[in-house]
Amino acid sequence: MSQKPVCVAQISDLHIKRPGALAYGRVDTAKALERCIAALNEFAPAPDLVVISGDLADTPTPEEYDHLRRLLAPLKLPFASIPGNHDSREMMRTAFPASKYAQSSGALNQRIELAGLDLMLLDSSVHGKPHGLLEPPTLEWLDAKLASAPERPALLFLHHPPFKAGIWHMDRQDLFNADALWEIVRRHSRVRLVATGHIHRATLTMFAGVPTTICPAPNHAVDLDLAQLREPSFKMEPPAFHLHVWFPGEGFGNLVTHHVPIGQFDGPHPFFGPDGKLL
Repeated sequence: MSQKPVCVAQISDLHIKRPGALAYGRVDTAKALERCIAALNEFAPAPDLVVISGDLADTPTPEEYDHLRRLLAPLKLPFASIPGNHDSREMMRTAFPASKYAQSSGALNQRIELAGLDLMLLDSSVHGKPHGLLEPPTLEWLDAKLASAPERPALLFLHHPPFKAGIWHMDRQDLFNADALWEIVRRHSRVRLVATGHIHRATLTMFAGVPTTICPAPNHAVDLDLAQLREPSFKMEPPAFHLHVWFPGEGFGNLVTHHVPIGQFDGPHPFFGPDGKLL
């Protein structure tokens, strides 16, 4: 009998503000998260875990994290989170005391086992700065953990993309030491995915020979301004999340990432009629 696939939902860039406040005076990020949670709760089969890949809060303040915890309470699935550039490590430790961080202070790194799969959650946040950086202890921890079980496939999650996406004002605040991560990923063939956030857009590339994604957001999208025509801007595009599905098998198995829109849509409708013929 074949092993059951492992499903990891990824949501990112929640930007929760104090109750009643709108992000940029326009975006109701709390309502957006409520819709996202409803979609996750209704999805079948139920994901094994939800990874929140940064920017959980917006300013941040303890009031925002209190609001976030209330908003996350209806989520029926287990979740784990890492900070983004809008977050506070100390406030996140207080808000989520049950989280099993690898270190008692500093970066909020985590290793999570799901069946035959390892998830490495990396803290790329830099206090008070928009860009990302993986600190030397984080890089050492990741290298050691990847070396400790070379037969298990691993998925890496962090907030800041380690590549240029072509959006000028975001590219200047990506992961500043992507070369160091590149060397580790290249050294460990069991890494099957590098999954990030930060840019609020579904994006795919290759990094060190590994598929690398940016997760869309449940609220607003960064304007896809590849020609540097406008000031930093956002759009209200259809919200979505990513669903990473790992199918166990020979070698490291097979990983597929689905883009899942959030909302109510017409269907599903059958392709075939009662007579078995294509409609």
